[in-house]
Amino acid sequence: MIAISWPAVGATILPNLGGIAGGFITRKQIKSKWYDSLKRPDWRPPNWAFGPVWTSLYCSMGYASYMVFRDGGGFNGPAKIPLMVYGTNLAFNWAWTPIFFGAHKLKLALYEIQLINATAVASAYLFYKINPKAGYIMVPYMVWLGLATALNYVIARDNPEGATIKEIQD
Repeated sequence: MIAISWPAVGATILPNLGGIAGGFITRKQIKSKWYDSLKRPDWRPPNWAFGPVWTSLYCSMGYASYMVFRDGGGFNGPAKIPLMVYGTNLAFNWAWTPIFFGAHKLKLALYEIQLINATAVASAYLFYKINPKAGYIMVPYMVWLGLATALNYVIARDNPEGATIKEIQD
């Protein structure tokens, strides 16, 4: 019989909760005139790729956090600070979608993604100190964040804040 580690399952699911919530905002916006009017780089991944990529990343990040929780004594041991930094990273990560897609604040989203990057690097480093595999598991997330940051930068640069759809198209 296979024993299920419910803490591992919970930690793996947790990051996806914010992703699912953000997905409702994103799904509505990618069918909008606002999104259609945005100048986007040709090198961006197709829209359909974002869901599977983020799901994979969220699951791996969540499992890495479980490894740190397990090996670092939970919130009563050396894992406390790494898990707090990770929680902060998730909060910043989940906030990006409502800023970019919900409020259409492209430059604010670009500033905010820097907070995601900083806390992702800090999380990976702190995770590594508790469990090196957990730190390495965070590397694909940081690589994808690099792409997301570049994409956010180009979109913010090429689309003036507050412009009407007609102005963007001209």
